[in-house]
Amino acid sequence: MGLEIIANNLGFFLKGAILTIEISLSAIALGFALGVPMGLARISRILPVRMLATGYVEALRGTPLLVQIFIVYFGLPSIGIYLDPLVSGILAVGLNSAAYQAEIIRGGIQSVPKGQMEAARSMGMTYGQSMRRVVLPQAMRLIIPPMTNEFIILIKDSSLVSAISVWELTLVAKELNAKYFDPFTIFLFVAAVYFIMTFATSKILRVVEKKTAIPGFGAGD
Repeated sequence: MGLEIIANNLGFFLKGAILTIEISLSAIALGFALGVPMGLARISRILPVRMLATGYVEALRGTPLLVQIFIVYFGLPSIGIYLDPLVSGILAVGLNSAAYQAEIIRGGIQSVPKGQMEAARSMGMTYGQSMRRVVLPQAMRLIIPPMTNEFIILIKDSSLVSAISVWELTLVAKELNAKYFDPFTIFLFVAAVYFIMTFATSKILRVVEKKTAIPGFGAGD
């Protein structure tokens, strides 16, 4: 009976898995877009900028993601902002990821030897040019391992958006379990699907890490 449930509903599981990947990719992209300026702000010499970035990072990392999802989905309508469940889920997960990515990016920048910045400045580049042309390209290569971990975490955390009725893999499993009452088989299969997605992600990004490794230090050394 258990295998029949899986076989007869593979289409639903596939749709749920695809949406899970879409949510994860969208959230990691949003997190990166916000995380880069946030990471730079974390090391800014301007105190108010640094304090605001630090406050954001600490607040988002110090509160549960599920609560943040509820704030976006249930809280924003109270101030006139209405978002559908999928957009709310991506926004909440992306904002949460931005806090973690900001710290990853900050660490990557600080891992680049200070001599790289000094050499760039000695060639006549401004601080911004030195950061953009010399430091950040190296930092981006160094952060691939922790970014891999962050993406894997995002794939698993995306299951939390099922709480606001986003039809991703976990909600598919919940709905099928309500219909067939076979939680062991259904959730074991879903766990296996999550494992395949995270394992494949880690392997793919590990190849990228090796190909972009900086000889002498950091990623893949």
